[in-house]
Amino acid sequence: MSEPQPQKGQPGLVQAALLGLCPECGAKTLFAGPARFAPRCDNCGLDYSAFNVGDGPAAFLTMGLGAIVIVLAVLLELAAHPPFWVHALIWVPLTCLLVVLSLRVSKGALLIAEHRNRAVEGILADKGDGS
Repeated sequence: MSEPQPQKGQPGLVQAALLGLCPECGAKTLFAGPARFAPRCDNCGLDYSAFNVGDGPAAFLTMGLGAIVIVLAVLLELAAHPPFWVHALIWVPLTCLLVVLSLRVSKGALLIAEHRNRAVEGILADKGDGS
């Protein structure tokens, strides 16, 4: 089974996720905040609330990025032994920035993938088996 390809005029998955582009028309209307979806596209009217991205990306990214930041903090501590305030000054803002940016991209990618696969909350797709 092949992966659905974007139709002509639609942005690619990576480009749309990175730039917050509408999966239908390509307008930069996907997000209303740093990691919060807009209710709908102002350009084509696509209803983003019909898609269920959920909180899966948040838990996964927070744990993954947390592990990376902890390893980097331990390496800095072993190499330079900086005071605690240096760790707080570096790692707290970096962690927040990485989580928000990666959440934005991953949530956007999931919504775009749902749109391309025609997966909409509350609507069952016809599977052709009569159910």
